[in-house]
Amino acid sequence: MDRLLAGGWGSALLLEYVFLEVVTVLRIRLDLASALSVGEALLRARDLEFVPCSEAFMEAFETFRTERSFSLSFADAVIAAVARRHPLGLVATFDDDFSVLDGLTVVP
Repeated sequence: MDRLLAGGWGSALLLEYVFLEVVTVLRIRLDLASALSVGEALLRARDLEFVPCSEAFMEAFETFRTERSFSLSFADAVIAAVARRHPLGLVATFDDDFSVLDGLTVVP
């Protein structure tokens, strides 16, 4: 994580769909105040580049439709599609399932 935050792999991207998952889970498991607090902190973070994903929708849906390595959520399909657009295909995640997807590298 230190290497990620230090920019060792370039800018860290915060995809719209990842943001959606984070604030939704916090809202469900904790409360609205926690979800809002974390959401606002993520959007203000200078270490993250927010990526709206509407332009990635069709590519993400194709990934969602065709990827059989593991059961992808649609949000995970968007992450994979956007990561594959970048030269290194890096994904910072705690989800080990991404390591089986072609064209992606999970960073420690």
